[in-house]
Amino acid sequence: MSAEYHEDVPHVLAVDDNIIDRKLVEKLLKTSSCRVTTAENGMRALEYLGLRENHQQNHCNNNGSKVNMIITDYCMPGMTGYELLQKIKESSVLKDVPVVIMSSENIETRINECLEMGAQTFMLKPLKLADVKKLRHQLTK
Repeated sequence: MSAEYHEDVPHVLAVDDNIIDRKLVEKLLKTSSCRVTTAENGMRALEYLGLRENHQQNHCNNNGSKVNMIITDYCMPGMTGYELLQKIKESSVLKDVPVVIMSSENIETRINECLEMGAQTFMLKPLKLADVKKLRHQLTK
């Protein structure tokens, strides 16, 4: 299988307020043959997904590209990864898109909250290539 077939390449939206973490996730995902779009916060992610508060009826993103997975940091200013997860799971169109939460803090109650809300998995930062390969494998099932 070749990565030339652009439609077959999973598209991942990576959300993190820290540019270094965002670049790391992007690099790891690209190494694992994913197409990556990044957003620096939850509001930008919602805009990209077409879920902004004032445009609630517009559920497809303006770029016409389907997102196969969303990976987001938990701790971000303005909107946490948990709040972003909530908005995605409330959306009739996006509720089935897998959402991965990542955090540098291993807090069991936070992890359980995210999983109960419907997160696909919770990963500790910094992500490693092995973590991303696991995610990539889940996308191709």
